[in-house]
Formats: sequence, C-alpha cells, structure tokens
Amino acid sequence: MASTAFQKIYTKLTQITKATCSLHATQVGYEEMATVNGRMAQVIKIQGDLVTLQVFSGTEGLPTNAEVVFLGHAPQLLVGDELNGRFFNALGNPIDGGPPVAGKATELGSPSVNPVKRKQPSELIATGIAGIDLNNTLVTGQKIPFFADPDQPFNQVMAIVALRAKADKIILGGMGLTNDDYLFFRNIFENAGSASHIISFVNTNEDPPLERLLVPDMTLTAAEYFAVEKHQKVLVLLTDMTLYAEALSIVSNRMDQIPSKDSMPGSLYSDLARIYEKAVQFPDGGSITIIAVTTLSGGDITHAIPDNTGYITEGQLFIRKDTDIGKVIIDPFRSLSRLKQLVIGKKTREDHPQVMNAAVRLFADAMNAKTKLENGFDLTDYDQRTLQYAKEYSNRLLTIDVTLDTDSMLDTAWELFRKYFSVNEVAIKTEFVEKYGMWET
Repeated sequence: MASTAFQKIYTKLTQITKATCSLHATQVGYEEMATVNGRMAQVIKIQGDLVTLQVFSGTEGLPTNAEVVFLGHAPQLLVGDELNGRFFNALGNPIDGGPPVAGKATELGSPSVNPVKRKQPSELIATGIAGIDLNNTLVTGQKIPFFADPDQPFNQVMAIVALRAKADKIILGGMGLTNDDYLFFRNIFENAGSASHIISFVNTNEDPPLERLLVPDMTLTAAEYFAVEKHQKVLVLLTDMTLYAEALSIVSNRMDQIPSKDSMPGSLYSDLARIYEKAVQFPDGGSITIIAVTTLSGGDITHAIPDNTGYITEGQLFIRKDTDIGKVIIDPFRSLSRLKQLVIGKKTREDHPQVMNAAVRLFADAMNAKTKLENGFDLTDYDQRTLQYAKEYSNRLLTIDVTLDTDSMLDTAWELFRKYFSVNEVAIKTEFVEKYGMWET
C-alpha cells in the first residue's frame, strides 16, 4: 500500500462480485467514496478491516490487483445558486453542456431534521392540476407518492407539476429515465422559459443502474440548501422510486444478503424512510415537499415497494386512464392527501371542503349507476344525470391536463352542480349555496 497526505491507495482485492468488491483497508469511513481502476465506488460495508465497495458501473473486467483510491469523504454536491436551471448526472456533474458549477462542497445524506425544529405543515402548495388541488390538496412539508402503472404518463404529470407548482424551487430527481423522457424534461423546461428555478439530477437507463442510488440524496442535498439557507419553498420530484428500490436489491442480492418480501432487501423500509423523512416545514418559512412516483407491477398495491411507501408517506395519488373519456385522470377514490384538512377552507375558499365532498359523492353515485347499467338494470332519471355529470367532471376537473387556479376549480364544480342537479341533491350548506351556488329560482 502507498499513501499520500489525503488519499489511501490499495492494490489487492480479496473478492469481486457483479456489483461489489472487497479488500482489507484501515481508517476508511462508511459511505466514503473511492475509485477502483478509475471507476466510481462507495463503501457500503465494514467488518473489522474488511471493506466492501459497491462499484457503480459494475465490476466486469476488474483485476484482483486493481488500484483502489479512497477519497476521504462521502458523496458530495457543490451547492449554491449556480445549480439553478442546470441538469446534472447522479454524481453531480453537469450533463447539459454548460460549465462546471462553483459552490460549497456538502456531503450527501445528512440526518433528517430534528422534530423539535419542525413546524406543523400549514401552507398550501398548488400544483395547478385540479385532480390534486381540488380533491387531494397538498401542503408544504408533505411527502406523498404518485402510484401509477408503468404504461401511464407519470413523467408527463411530473413535468406538468414542475411547470405549474407554486414553489420557489423545483428539484427533479430522475432515476432510470429513458433517453426520450430525459429529452422530454429538458425540452419542456427550456421551452417553457421556467428552467431558471428548476434543477435536475438525472440517471438514464443507459447509465449504471447503481448510480441511481445517489439521485435522491443529490436532490435532497440541493433542496436543503435552498430551504435552510434561502428560506425557500422547495418541491422535490422523484421518479421512479421503484427503479431506485430495484437498484437497492441488486446490491443486496449480489452481496448474498437474504432477500425479504418480493426480493427486496430487508432494509427497504428504512432506506425509503430516510428519503421521505427529509420532507419538512421549517418555522422560518423554508420547506421541502416531496412528490415521488412509484410504479406498480400489474397494479399490485401489496408489493413491498408501494406497501412500505404507504406506511411512510401521508397519502397517495393514483393516476389511471378513464375509459369513459379516454383520458388520464387523478383517481378520486384511490387518492388521498392526509394533510389536506390543514389547508382546505383555511388557505383556500371557505366552500372548498363541502364542494370537494359533494363532487366526489356524486361521482360515486355515477359509478353505482354504471354498475346498474352493466348488469342490465333500469336507470332512474337521477342515475342518467349522474352519468352525464361524471363524464364532464372527469373531463373538466380530473384530467391531468386541466390548468385552473383553485377558485376556478370550485366555480367549475358549482357550474356542474347547477347543470345536472337540484340544490337538495347536491346537499351543501345553505350559506354556501346562497353565496356561490347561483341556482335559478
């Protein structure tokens, strides 16, 4: 072994698997970065002086005398205002053709914020998508997943949220993106002229799969800088957490760890919680809100990844295709924002809770009428009207391409109520009917 003042260099590997290598080394830290014959790697296990490294680009072709250089620090990101409007890879290097950035070197993976320093979330974060803002309103400091089948346009939804959300900073973490999706995000951000407040960290499916393990920490390290140092309202968008979890399983399986449910590592819950628990509302106004896509395999909500996610997060948003109108909607029945009660009717218009409940109840009546129709039962006049209402409600308020502010969403719902139902059928408080309903007498 040779050594320098700052780096420890070794040249003897004792074991090599498809994703990891091991060697005897001293004074090495957990999560410390290293290079193995020039390939980026990270310490993931230390037993005595036996150190195991995960090699991000894989170990194929590595000789047992490969040169291992320990860098003396955990993964780092240069944080600062120069991050604005830029695209980076999972290692924090620019991939947009622009110059390197300057900033303060900050290690990834800092602890979650102490609970005594957190403030109860109470600020509305509007996404501009009616199916979210009307029925499943989000709150700053919240953590919530998008559940979607792999064939659903979830990345388009994330792009829409990035462009419309009322936040000071949007930070996108893309894991396993197709090249088309990566170019889609770049084009839509640049063409919208709003790229200056969006920062993106991207691992494509052409990049080493293990590098996507760094993406959430990169995005959250940047988020913490803007939330803590700049007191900004930061929205973190992560897609796709299923591919992140699959990368975790690659490492654990190749280390011969006994897999847990659905071939996932036993640490899956804590691995996911470590990311989601970075969502926080600070007393001074800064906040980190996390929306993360979790793709489902065959719609299976019981799979270990969505199952664990559901225990950690504060609700979920389901996107699906509505066969009646042929468009993608936010499903009002399977979606839930557990913190919406903190802001609806308080930070939004007073009639919001009543309108939301009435709209979804009438939509549910339409689903019952549809079941009756499919089973050959006669429909009442009310059934017929609920079916007509449901199509228009889906088209005008549930589809992902609806762009309205919250007041306009409420006004649209009142318009649909008047068009298809009587005051009694809608069953909203008289004071709100008189103020907002405007039924003809």
